Amino acid sequence: MVDKIPRHVAIVMDGNGRWAQKRGLPRMAGHRAGLSAARIAIEECAALNIQYLTLYAFSTENWQRPRAEVEYLMSLPEEFWRKERKFFEERELRLNFLGDMSGLPETTRRVLLEAMSSTEERTKLTVNLAMNYGGRAEILRAAKLYALRFPDGSGDEDAFARGLYTADMPDPDLLIRSGGEKRLSNFLLWQCAYTEIVFSDTYWPDFGARQFRDAVAEFQKRHRRHGGLLDRGAGRD
Repeated sequence: MVDKIPRHVAIVMDGNGRWAQKRGLPRMAGHRAGLSAARIAIEECAALNIQYLTLYAFSTENWQRPRAEVEYLMSLPEEFWRKERKFFEERELRLNFLGDMSGLPETTRRVLLEAMSSTEERTKLTVNLAMNYGGRAEILRAAKLYALRFPDGSGDEDAFARGLYTADMPDPDLLIRSGGEKRLSNFLLWQCAYTEIVFSDTYWPDFGARQFRDAVAEFQKRHRRHGGLLDRGAGRD
C-alpha cells in the first residue's frame, strides 16, 4: 500500500474532553473512549510495520487538572493493560514508558513496570506511553547527565541524546496531533527538530484507521531534506 513508511510515529491524543462535552458526557467518558482510538493506532502501526509509536498520555502540566480527572487518568494504564495484554502478546508488541515514573501513584507504577517487564524482549513494535512527561524536563534531565559524563563539554549531540528517554530510538518521522489545536505542547521537543507534523481537526476518540492512514499518506507527500537539498525520506523506503 505504501512506499515510504515512517519508522516512528508520535501522537498527541487531544480532544477527549471536548468530544465528551459535545455529547453531554463527563470528560472521563472521553478519556475512556480514547483508549479505543489508541488500540486502533497500535493496530495500524503493526499492520504498516511501523517500528515505534509514542502516545502522549499525560503531561507534567496535566497535574493542574481537577483531582478527580487526574485520578481517573492515573487509573487508565491498568484498565488499558488489562484489556490489551492478550493483544500485545498475540502481536508480539512491546510496551515502554517515557517520563518521570517516580511521580506516578504506586498502583500506576506497578502496572507499568509489570507491562514493561513482560514485553521487553519483543521487537515487532514498541509502544511508548508518555506519562508525567514534559519535553523541557526531559532536556534538563539529559543536560544534567551530559554534564556529569562530559564535564569538559567534549560530547556531541549523539552523546547528549543518550540522556533522553528515547535513547536508542529513532526520532519521530511523523507527529500527529488530533483535536484541532496546532502546537507541540511540550512534547518531544528535542526529538521533533525535523519531524513532519500533521494536524487533524478530529477529536481523538473519533480518530480511526482512516484518519491514521490519511496522516501517513500526507507524510508520504512531504520532501524531507533536513536542511539539505535531497529528500531523505523516512530512512525506510
